[in-house]
Amino acid sequence: MTSREIILFAVVGLLILGSGFLQSWNTALLILNMGLISAIMSLGVNLQWGFAGLFNVGIMGFVALGGLATVLVSAPPVAEAWAAGGLRVLGGLLVGAGVIAAAVIAWGRLAGRLRGLVVFVLIVAGFFIFRAVFDAGVDAVEAISPATTGYLGGLGLPVLIAWPVGGLLAAGAAWLIGKTALGLRSDYLAIATLGIAEIVIAIMKNEDWLTRGVKNVIGLPRPLPYEIDLQNDPGFVERAADFGLDPTTASTLFVKLGYGALFAAVLVVLLTLSQLALRSPWGRMMRAIRDNETAARAMGKDVTGRHLQIFILGSAICGIAGAMMTTLDGQLTPSSYQPLRYTFLVWVMVIVGGSGNNLGAVLGGFLIWFLWVEVEPIGSALMGLITAGMSDGSWLKSHLLDSVAHMRLLTMGLILLLVLRFSPRGLLPER
Repeated sequence: MTSREIILFAVVGLLILGSGFLQSWNTALLILNMGLISAIMSLGVNLQWGFAGLFNVGIMGFVALGGLATVLVSAPPVAEAWAAGGLRVLGGLLVGAGVIAAAVIAWGRLAGRLRGLVVFVLIVAGFFIFRAVFDAGVDAVEAISPATTGYLGGLGLPVLIAWPVGGLLAAGAAWLIGKTALGLRSDYLAIATLGIAEIVIAIMKNEDWLTRGVKNVIGLPRPLPYEIDLQNDPGFVERAADFGLDPTTASTLFVKLGYGALFAAVLVVLLTLSQLALRSPWGRMMRAIRDNETAARAMGKDVTGRHLQIFILGSAICGIAGAMMTTLDGQLTPSSYQPLRYTFLVWVMVIVGGSGNNLGAVLGGFLIWFLWVEVEPIGSALMGLITAGMSDGSWLKSHLLDSVAHMRLLTMGLILLLVLRFSPRGLLPER
């Protein structure tokens, strides 16, 4: 690492330590854990944009697919729901997949007017058969204790398995998008990723049999003990007392430290692989394609194929990060996936950190997440200081205090403008 990189990472580390001393260590560890996850997200986007120049504005959708994988893999299956309509739901999905496959085969093997007629008949007839089978199963599943379950659940496997599965789900979605849009102009990719992300969120919000929709899936299994279990463990309570900590504080710190170790291990592995890829002949080829696609095609490179590779890899990393975040939360909340948080903010991390520099993407993830969390309390204290001498009924005082809620957006925009003006290649530029 260069001296500039060491200094910048040290500054971010001091900021997080400062929040521990000035606020609480629980706050500092929460910032650290979410900073690790954010760094992984920005690393995935940096692969796509920094290596290949692919403009992905559907990050939210890939992160959400990672969260969905956590439910599908780790949530316990709901036996009553499976007995009531689980097989019919699966049967409906198989019918739908079969209809699509039959239509594709018919389109490829037939010709002329017969091809259009057969495909039309297959799709229309298949649609009604699919709805007849699928809807009956969904109604039966969602009728089973809708206040507490009302969905099929998952496989009941260890939650850590959900992290690579989240990457696979996101990679599958990226493959579908890439096969459709990567051969076109770059703006079509942005439109496709944006549309797919909104479709994914709409499905998660409305398909109760899959994710409980807006009722959320709570109480997901964790790779670490629940705090209440630690607090009821006499051995843990005794060890906490040796450090001068009460059981509640000690249990929360222990769990957050455990998550931090797991997340840091994943980040180190992904960062190492990304650095090796960057310095490999494949990485040099990707940057050559990014800089001049025409020249790369003239040299015989499969530009579309290489773009598809890196688009899948970057999306898979975002899916892993999404599964990690849902594991940390212990619940899946489909309504919480917003483009501002999971697309715009991640792009700010990549741009501020340094597009094309993996360490820059990691730095941006930590720095921007720290500011996203801390700007509002700092803004509240600042506005309180500014308005201290104003009368309580003053309209200006009320306006300034109410504007604290917008400090996050103002600060992110200001940081982005300053970086683009004075360091357009980011804090750690590509070398």
